[in-house]
Amino acid sequence: MNIPHSKYPRIIVVGGGFAGVNLIRSFKNKPVQVVLIDKRNYHTFQPLLYQVSSSGLEPDSIAYPLRKIIKSSNNIYFRLAKVLSIEAESKTIETSIGNLTYDYLVLATGTKTNYFGNGDVEKFSMPMKTVPQALNIRSLILQNLEKATIAKTVKERHAFLNFVIVGGGPTGVELAGAIAELKNNVVPKDYHDLNANDMQIHLLEGGERLLPPMSKHASKKAEEFLKTLGVIIHCNTFVKNYNGLKVETNTDLELESETLIWAAGVTGNPVEGLPSNVFMERTNRYRVNLYNQLENYPNIFALGDIAYMETEAYPKGHPQVAQPAIQQGQLFAKNIFKLLANKPMKKFKYKDKGSMATVGRNKAVVDLGSFKFSGFFAWFVWMFIHLMALVGFRNRVVVFFNWAYNYINFDKAARLIIRPFNKLNE
Repeated sequence: MNIPHSKYPRIIVVGGGFAGVNLIRSFKNKPVQVVLIDKRNYHTFQPLLYQVSSSGLEPDSIAYPLRKIIKSSNNIYFRLAKVLSIEAESKTIETSIGNLTYDYLVLATGTKTNYFGNGDVEKFSMPMKTVPQALNIRSLILQNLEKATIAKTVKERHAFLNFVIVGGGPTGVELAGAIAELKNNVVPKDYHDLNANDMQIHLLEGGERLLPPMSKHASKKAEEFLKTLGVIIHCNTFVKNYNGLKVETNTDLELESETLIWAAGVTGNPVEGLPSNVFMERTNRYRVNLYNQLENYPNIFALGDIAYMETEAYPKGHPQVAQPAIQQGQLFAKNIFKLLANKPMKKFKYKDKGSMATVGRNKAVVDLGSFKFSGFFAWFVWMFIHLMALVGFRNRVVVFFNWAYNYINFDKAARLIIRPFNKLNE
């Protein structure tokens, strides 16, 4: 892997997500050697993936090169590779480009889509966890609109114009709102030979209400906003099967759709090599103590979505969102130097900064402790927080001008089929 020998301890960080990026930033020119390994050469701002999939933003607006983050750091190295396994006894990781030893290993591999064992859903539905997947969804949506214009029957046209989103969490709610705005603002202008009213967006949620992690106020307002946009909501509804056209549910509801987007859950994305007792079996997350250390492995740490830390406030682990990952990465950067100096480390305590979701133009919901609000001000707060959280000044500027353009012109400018998509060929 061509990593030079160093007199300083070597810390290998696997994963360039929120935890990994916030961690390596703190190691710049410090007395440690850091090796960041990721199978992609960029950090993805996942909260805005839905805007890429709905033609609101181009992918380079929400992705940032990892090497650019470390360009002025003489002690940090990046390697584009996939980590295949961990050999804890010899403190070695096996990767797709070779093996490397470590003094400390940080696992920040995040999550992957959870299909709950349904092979047909996995085969035919569209996940949205990565930039390529978001681009696939964008292409499929636009392709199906084009196919609808030349459909030979009404039934066939409706199948192309029916969009089904499974999962009523923030991702599903935000994506449903974005596609509804595409229907309301773009389709009537671009597709004169289609009746925009024939286009339907169905949002399926297995629970009793949308946005289950948020307050009932947020759920109610989000539902009202979506219905105003024309989204059809189905709560207490599970997908039993999907064959690429027909959606079968646990209720009498059956839908014919060429597009089913799966936003119904995630599971941990661990690395092979460690015994099964280090995992929380149900969620595939590493069990860690209050210092993010794996039990019986004091030199291995897990951060962010892949870490399962039980506390009094969070007996089922922390929510798998950006803030726990960011805060754990920042704390570990301090704790590792305490550990190297044989000083007691600081326990992690999550500071909940609130939850929010946007439904569309001037429509968002925000929970900040006891303060719960919605509408235009919530939408403005959502935009500001997400804009400031983006990595890189250029990305903030590009996203800001895209949002301003979309707001003024009621438009989504990134309506490009760069690469035609066929699920069965993937």
